[in-house]
Amino acid sequence: MAKKALEGLRVLEMGQLIAGPSASRLLGEFGAEVIKVETPETGDPIRTWRVVENGTSLWWYIQSRNKKSITINLREPEGQQLIRLLVKEVDILIENFRPGTMEKWGLGYEELKAINPRLIMIRVSGYGQDGPYRDKAGFGSIGEALGGLRYITGYPDRPPTRVGISIGDSLSALYSVIGALMAVHHRDVNGTGEGQVIDVALYESVFSMMESTLPEFDRAGVIRERTGSTLPGITPSNTYLCSDGKYVVIGANGDAIFKRLMHAMKRSDIAEDTRFENNSKRSEHANFLDALIEEWTKSMPFDEVMNHLDDAKVPAGAIYSIEDIVNDPHYQARQMIQEVNVDEIGPLKMPGIVPKMSETPGNIEWAGPKLGQHTNEVLSEKIGISEEQIRSLKEKGII
Repeated sequence: MAKKALEGLRVLEMGQLIAGPSASRLLGEFGAEVIKVETPETGDPIRTWRVVENGTSLWWYIQSRNKKSITINLREPEGQQLIRLLVKEVDILIENFRPGTMEKWGLGYEELKAINPRLIMIRVSGYGQDGPYRDKAGFGSIGEALGGLRYITGYPDRPPTRVGISIGDSLSALYSVIGALMAVHHRDVNGTGEGQVIDVALYESVFSMMESTLPEFDRAGVIRERTGSTLPGITPSNTYLCSDGKYVVIGANGDAIFKRLMHAMKRSDIAEDTRFENNSKRSEHANFLDALIEEWTKSMPFDEVMNHLDDAKVPAGAIYSIEDIVNDPHYQARQMIQEVNVDEIGPLKMPGIVPKMSETPGNIEWAGPKLGQHTNEVLSEKIGISEEQIRSLKEKGII
């Protein structure tokens, strides 16, 4: 069996909920050994979030797949010492506590770097490790708001809304992984042998996705507002109702694509009209074109609309629910719906691995583990803690 891309890389995860743990999940899917540290009493709160079966959240099994769970009481000096011993054995440490927490425990980067100069420390927080907002509590939802995303999400006549998932946390996880891999390259490939800190702020991860909003405001005073399903200045690109009540998303903003759409609609007159020959001109008539297109889509059921659009090679698609996704043959062919056996509940569908790598593909080895399932294994094999010491640590509530 081929080696995985990150085989040999060791990650110590000291965080909970979404951003930090999502980053280590991605690393674990491609071969990194991920050791997740949880509190002895309750573990990561995500273990009981949303839909729960047999006492455990179904989300947990995805979020913590391929990870080893150990329990350590980080508030006790003996627990903190166990972390120092583990840090000697790992490449990357991921934490998403409020800034200053690790330092309060004597586990700040300078202390850990003295133990392991090669250590790469990913620090995920609401506002970053410095700046006037450093000490404020911050969740992904706050990052989405402060980063500008919530302001432009929704319809102009309604309050701002969320995207529907924890997008701020997920973006921060992606930046954490990117930063970690760049740091590994700098340390190992460039040959410096030095670790470093990766400072990921939730609001900055969101802000980095905000396209041209900043230069447009800077140079033209434009403040992008909520526009519902439309893409202002990019025409046509919208969601249109079909006769059976379903919606189709059509992106025909390229000049050649727009002509193909009009010909598919039997409107060659519009296709050749110079008033619509480029995006700038079409955007001046966006309402007219949207009304014209929806008049056409409402004359047919969704499947018929899609047949015409596919034949014309116009980018279009349905708005899928999770049920639609599970039943879609393309998702299945691309192995994006996988089944993993979970103790006590049986087979559980999970999202597949992204991205697809030809030579070193990622995989799902096991679902999220039981709380502390790997404590004995990790402490004995990684840092040489004896069985007697492990019993003593358990009796004192350290693990």
